[in-house]
Amino acid sequence: MMKYSKVVPKYAIVTVALLAFACSLASAYDPSPLQDFCVAINNPASAVFVNGKFCKDPKLVTANDFFRSGLNIPGNTSNKVGSNVTTVTVEQLPGLNTLGISLARIDFAPYGLNPPHTHPRGTEFLVVIEGTLHVGFVTSNSADSNRLFTKVLNKGDVFVFPIGLIHFQLNVGNTKAVAFAGLSSQNPGVITIANAVFKSNPPINADVLTKAFQVDKNVVHYIQKQL
Repeated sequence: MMKYSKVVPKYAIVTVALLAFACSLASAYDPSPLQDFCVAINNPASAVFVNGKFCKDPKLVTANDFFRSGLNIPGNTSNKVGSNVTTVTVEQLPGLNTLGISLARIDFAPYGLNPPHTHPRGTEFLVVIEGTLHVGFVTSNSADSNRLFTKVLNKGDVFVFPIGLIHFQLNVGNTKAVAFAGLSSQNPGVITIANAVFKSNPPINADVLTKAFQVDKNVVHYIQKQL
């Protein structure tokens, strides 16, 4: 009789549930843009992308094109924010091309943070596997200008972050935490707010940042050095 690792059923069930949810959303968003931009070109010989990826000859496809291992391995959280995101998008799993789904494992050190960020092309469905997370998202500018929705999640709890909205996850416990996320795009993209604003390449003019955040240039330069 075959023997399985004790962790396999837990992660397998979570993965299937997340991908099933994301698949139900796929028709609503894909095939929308699958990268930041896709400039049209008349000469196919000069093309490097389609809206997604070129398709492999079906006769050459194998089971390995739909397989990836390693999500049972904790990510390295030895960094300033104390978190690590291990993604499984079309870049890591070619079989996801055109299917409109992807997956991520998020590891947190004690009190670690997955900083405020947004996925421009995907809704995120998060489930906590271990630990306790304080999560939330902020709405867009409107009559309810930038309303915050937040919740403390424990093991087995789920939370949805709508497409394109800024959101975060913070480990509020003194032990490690783990969560899995399903996303409704094969390439949802990620924009970490602090990095995008204060660590862009080339840098955003300091006059723009001082005006936008109503702070002194020294504060702007200090933040830039921290990232």
